[in-house]
Parts: sequence; structure tokens; C-alpha cells
Amino acid sequence: MIWELRFLESFHDVLSCVFMDRLMVLLSWLGDGGLVWLLLCLILLIRPQTRRLGLSMALSLAFELVSCSLLKVVVARPRPFTIERDVALLVDPPTDWSFPSGHTASSFAAASALKDAGWKATLPAAILASLIALSRLYLFVHFPSDVVAGLALGLVCGWLGRYCTDVIWRLSRHGKDRGVA
Repeated sequence: MIWELRFLESFHDVLSCVFMDRLMVLLSWLGDGGLVWLLLCLILLIRPQTRRLGLSMALSLAFELVSCSLLKVVVARPRPFTIERDVALLVDPPTDWSFPSGHTASSFAAASALKDAGWKATLPAAILASLIALSRLYLFVHFPSDVVAGLALGLVCGWLGRYCTDVIWRLSRHGKDRGVA
């Protein structure tokens, strides 16, 4: 953990300024509870032509929520600011465990779920997911390994959401072809 604390300190010191403070707080806020991703998911679910993509994102976020919540309790890793107490937090201190980063996991689960929409949807989502992940480091609320684990977990949950959506879609199409609702 020592090298990770030093990395966080250096990362913050290099980038620290009023603009970055405000930007990182905003980016982190967008990821709170998967806010931006849930809104996008709702929009996708409402529109018939994007409903499959919305289902993929919804399942990805559901898998992420369950797995991330379980991992946090099992690993029970303290957050960096609880170890390095002289850090001035720019956000309210999170009260749950640090590993893995839920902001990062939900962001990459959602971005990964958009993979089937093509690069025009995936690229902006991946950029936003990356910025949200970096904000968690900048704000000193996650260790780098928390963010890397969140990224990996998010990608797996995104793949799982897409896979389950494909199965559901095939079964529902097959059932309609046979006269079964």
C-alpha cells in the first residue's frame, strides 16, 4: 500500500489546481451511484430501437452492483484517506470499503455494454469511464489497485450483460417465431 499512497500523492501534486479540483469533483459526482450510466440506460430502454442495448447496460450494471458490493465486504480494504490522514478531501468521505472502485466498475460495465453499438457510442463512454476512474484517484478515495480491479470487474460485468442479453434476445425471438410469447 505504501507505493500506492506515494503514487496518489504524486498524481495529485502534479495535477492539483482549482480547475482540476472542480473537474474531478464533477466527474466523480457523475459516477455517484452510477448516475450518468443509469440515466443513459433509461433513455436506451425507453426507445424501441435501442432497447436491446439498454437491457445489456441494465444487466451489466446489475451484475456490477452485486459483485462489487460483495467484494467490498469480503476484502474490507480501508480507503487511502483513512491511512493518510493529512489529506484534505474535496468530497464527502465515502463510508464503505475501498476495493474495488464501484465508480470505476459501474462506468466500465456500462461502457463495455455499449460495445455492440459501435465505436461512436463506445469511445465517448470509455473516455468518460476513464475520467471518472482517474477522479477517484485524484480525490484520494481509492488506491490504484482499487481502480484497476474496478476496471476489470466492469469489463467482465459488461461482457456478462451483453452475453445474457444475447441469450434473452435469441430466446424471445425464437419463442415469437414458434408462436410462444
